[in-house]
Amino acid sequence: MFPWHKIDTVLLDMDGTLLDLHFDNHFWLQLVPQQLSLLRQISLDDANDLVTQAYHNVVGTLDWYCLDYWQQHLGLDILALHHTAADKIKIRQDSMPFLQALASASKRRILFTNAHPHSLALKLTHTNLAEGLDELLSSHESGYPKEHPNFWQYAFDKFKLDPARCLFVDDSEVILAASKRAGVGYQLGISNPDSQKPHTVFNQFPAVSDLLHSL
Repeated sequence: MFPWHKIDTVLLDMDGTLLDLHFDNHFWLQLVPQQLSLLRQISLDDANDLVTQAYHNVVGTLDWYCLDYWQQHLGLDILALHHTAADKIKIRQDSMPFLQALASASKRRILFTNAHPHSLALKLTHTNLAEGLDELLSSHESGYPKEHPNFWQYAFDKFKLDPARCLFVDDSEVILAASKRAGVGYQLGISNPDSQKPHTVFNQFPAVSDLLHSL
């Protein structure tokens, strides 16, 4: 699928790429509205409407991914809620075999995630994901989400990357496109980010439901 001899580094998203997105979808689309309904004594439908609008207002910005922002904006203990649902944090079955294969091929493996550092730490605690990575970066360190060109320049400088010799893997076509505009040489989508939902269709980039199929 790719000219692997031209790729030195594989840049990897976390949620929906290496981890099952079911945890995040359950958390933000079910648990948060349920808790907001209880806290404010409003109907679940009203709580769903409220959070849907709140999410829409900041989508694509760093606030969208910021636990501190949502804790303040919604008045919920977001990090504590994360811990209550932590049993749903699961690594995809293909992730570690893929990461191990990359190591065997002497490819550098770097995690690029929009996840808040507290969320990242929790997920690393509940999985063995860190064992398959050489380095990692939360976009919060850069001050920009992966959707923004400044994130990519920060990341290239931090890890001294030649973007043309990088492959970026993500479940978001929008973010894959941002990486291409920034100069990343190769992109790969994940068509089944949430194990409990139908596959998604990618229009601009190749996509797989099993990372091993890209080797």
